[in-house]
Amino acid sequence: MRDVLDDLLRWWQAGKPVGLATVIATWHSAPRPAGATMLVGPDGTVVGSVSGGCVEATVYELCREVMASGVPRTQRYGVSDDDAFAVGLTCGGTIDIYVERVDQNRFPEFADVAAAIARRAPVGVLTCVDGPPERLGRHLVVWPDARGGSLGSDRLDDAAADDGRGLLAAGSTGLLHYGTDGQRRGDGLTLLFNAYPPPARMIVFGATDFAAAVARIGAFLGYRVTVCDARSVFATHQRFPYADEVVVDWPHRYLAAQARAGQIDDRTVVCVLTHDPKFDVPVLQVALDLPLAYVGAMGSRRTHVDRLARLREAGVPAAALARLFSPIGLDLGARTPEETAVSIAAEIVGTRWGGGGARLSETDGRIHH
Repeated sequence: MRDVLDDLLRWWQAGKPVGLATVIATWHSAPRPAGATMLVGPDGTVVGSVSGGCVEATVYELCREVMASGVPRTQRYGVSDDDAFAVGLTCGGTIDIYVERVDQNRFPEFADVAAAIARRAPVGVLTCVDGPPERLGRHLVVWPDARGGSLGSDRLDDAAADDGRGLLAAGSTGLLHYGTDGQRRGDGLTLLFNAYPPPARMIVFGATDFAAAVARIGAFLGYRVTVCDARSVFATHQRFPYADEVVVDWPHRYLAAQARAGQIDDRTVVCVLTHDPKFDVPVLQVALDLPLAYVGAMGSRRTHVDRLARLREAGVPAAALARLFSPIGLDLGARTPEETAVSIAAEIVGTRWGGGGARLSETDGRIHH
């Protein structure tokens, strides 16, 4: 939704109907995850993707049909189809795609959803994708402390809102199943929950050329990027145009303050690129004591050995040191700041999804972990 939000909101505000296709379930090597979306605008414009190109043409026609009829539909695509090479996923995966018409009548709460996403406030949308005709396509919007819309029953709304808030806190998108009146052990209704939590944070310490390249690729990956350095002459917005925030402060003091303010979570990644022990060691002491997704530090092998010794002297336990990625990045033979940023980003992605960083041409088994 984030990828297509601006176009969808523009057409919604203009009172024009849009065909919205959403991946609701995947199996095997499907190229896009649940929640991936594609729009077909009133003028036939396509925005977004649901399969990376495998079934877009067929989904396009389905979107146009649903736009005209207003009746939502769910369609499965995969290699088991008779015409797999025409409309199926020749990569070997299978996906279920839900297609609905979105306009001001069918989704009056959409402007509130768009506003929450724009201001980085957590919000989730529950959509009935399977059930009685009178329930199909209904929406319930949930915030941590509020809700809007209805799925057609107070009991169902109560149950779905509670479960949705749990998924929203975890940042998870997926399907929920209920009885027709919200019975958790029942069946007859399937809801898609789309979670839109605030973007995960990437905090880059050190106002260097390498930091500028890492900030750029971090923004490309969807992180909210902060660059922090104690030296005001280097930490400027002009030098880091891709960063959401440029902060002048001592790294350890800034990170500790952010943790106390609840601005750090287990999705946060920290990259320490300062090359200076008086900055590196204090901020790594703080970082390695937090439940972060990733902590990496740049430096040569000699710098790494010296850094570990300093951290041990500072009392950082061995278990915490084992979480430190140092020297930072994968072995790609990188030389330039941009190449180094790719190696750092690759390590972050591999850590997130359990990838080993090996060449796929030299491995067997599943590609997607």
